[in-house]
Amino acid sequence: MKLQKILWPTEGLCTEEKLYLHTNVIDDDFNINRDENHLKSDLNFINRSKVYMMPGGGFSLDKGGKVEFDTYFNGFSIEKWRKYTQVKEVSVNLELQGDVLVTLSSKLFLHGEVLKKELVRQEVHTTERSSYSFPFGNEEKGMLYFEVTALSDGAVLYGGYYEDTAIEKPVRQPKIGIDICTFKRERYIEKNIGLLNAHVFNNPDSPLQEHLEVFISDNGQTLDIDKLGSDKIHIVRNKNTGGAGGFTRGLMEILKNGNPHGITHALLMDDDITIDTESIEKTYTILSLLKDEYADAFIGGAMLRIDKPNIQVESGASWNAGNLISNKSNLNMNVTWDCLFNEIEEYTEFNAWWYCCFPMDVVTEENLPLPIFIRGDDLEYGLRNMKHLILMNGICVWHEPFENKYSSFLEYYIIRNRLVDNTFHFPDWGKAQLKKAVWGQWRRECKFYRYKNVDLHTRGVKDFLKGVDFFLNTDGEKLHKEIMAAGYKAVPMDQISVPFHYKTYEASRTTKLSILHNTLRKLTLNGYLLPAKHIRIVSMAQVTFPAVWRAKKIVFYDVTANKAFECERSWGQAVAKFFQVLGLTIQIDFKYNKAKEDFLKRGNEIKNIQFWSKYLGLDKQ
Repeated sequence: MKLQKILWPTEGLCTEEKLYLHTNVIDDDFNINRDENHLKSDLNFINRSKVYMMPGGGFSLDKGGKVEFDTYFNGFSIEKWRKYTQVKEVSVNLELQGDVLVTLSSKLFLHGEVLKKELVRQEVHTTERSSYSFPFGNEEKGMLYFEVTALSDGAVLYGGYYEDTAIEKPVRQPKIGIDICTFKRERYIEKNIGLLNAHVFNNPDSPLQEHLEVFISDNGQTLDIDKLGSDKIHIVRNKNTGGAGGFTRGLMEILKNGNPHGITHALLMDDDITIDTESIEKTYTILSLLKDEYADAFIGGAMLRIDKPNIQVESGASWNAGNLISNKSNLNMNVTWDCLFNEIEEYTEFNAWWYCCFPMDVVTEENLPLPIFIRGDDLEYGLRNMKHLILMNGICVWHEPFENKYSSFLEYYIIRNRLVDNTFHFPDWGKAQLKKAVWGQWRRECKFYRYKNVDLHTRGVKDFLKGVDFFLNTDGEKLHKEIMAAGYKAVPMDQISVPFHYKTYEASRTTKLSILHNTLRKLTLNGYLLPAKHIRIVSMAQVTFPAVWRAKKIVFYDVTANKAFECERSWGQAVAKFFQVLGLTIQIDFKYNKAKEDFLKRGNEIKNIQFWSKYLGLDKQ
């Protein structure tokens, strides 16, 4: 049975070659016991060797050319396949032509070192394009991979796949329902639907063809349903109730009328990602071979940066009372060392919904996500339901990095939803921690002159203190419009009052103060006690205190959207927000514990299908 295809760099998807293969690699032990003249000769020979990528994938190689597949997409994660699935006897099947040397090896990360073990070395001599299967034997550790070296000019590697020769057919018959929530991102949706149609629904060779359907919640109500929908792609118009409302609507559509589509697993995916359908196929293959003890496992996809496609942002995470821990962040997946480290299993509590697959057995009419709009819905559902999380190299999406994004209105949702999540999953987080958080937010936002953010933060806490009734009696779509209007709105750069110079902005990103000035900055509340004299242009998402010291006006610039908003120092605003937060801390003393008790006692009232039908306005249809 095929387990994993050999993948190639692809125009329009990902052309980062080292994610897929390494060419003309010198073995780690290449220079052992070699004198300098021989070493130079061998190095010159390797540098002269050439590897040519062919249209559509595959390589032709001149004599000495070498291709190695100890990579993110083409290494084989043997430990995880053996742990979670019934895979036992792994081979690699390759289509070859010419005179080549095929070497099978394993690599293991241990105590900060990469240990390589050669398993098989076999020559192939063929004048025609032919398939050969090479078994790895009983190796159970690390990454399995193969190398192809040309023994003469004109050698060709056309492609191949990893397989288990002992498994003839899947032991399970999963069917995946992709659940996508979107809001006015037609371009992304059309692109991803096009990929699914081309590679799955209109491809008779795809193993997913009869095992995949798509459910899209159109929160913006802007998609052309007649054009994009089909018998496999179901699109519904939905109220703008954020990711929680959109993803929950998708789950409700799957459950509708007793799950007539036969969906066994929901795959929740963001709308603005780039994805290779091979990630979905690999997910399907794992599901089809799961051991009984892992039948309830979630499968998570890592997030890689869309601007730097070899850099990983996160692969699994834990909540930590709201101080999120992103596992394996900033790894360079071009590097085998990082790929091996990435396979080490660490403590995880959830996987973000940019790519998260879980069994529909989890989803019942009494066990739906919480209505917490955005920020916290995915992690809460994972904390509530996830027992095992399978993460594997090669299952991923590309997404715009969060450091390039900033939305003022999120201050409301971040604190409100953090309080809800902590109530259910970190109850020891109490009044003292909350008061510390609100005062810390006041200090931070006042130093940046973002006084509206203090209002948003305060409102988020107050709405939590209202308990379950707040969610039962609130129109989520109407509330979101109010929250959006209450925050700072970025406008095109030609509408701001300050002349924009990019060098000024770049300088702010690396602002450093002397020890004396940094001490003075802290003693004077970041310059509040000194006369203001600067106009600063800073990063909207990554601003630092030194960058705005003694500023009288700050322009917060979004480099990706080329928009900005302005804030000006105001002692009056800072003092007013001080008393606002002071009043809030008094409310916390009287109401916080009661609100927690209410959520713990009545929380199920906002997790069931009756609530969601009303919340989404479906009870009136």
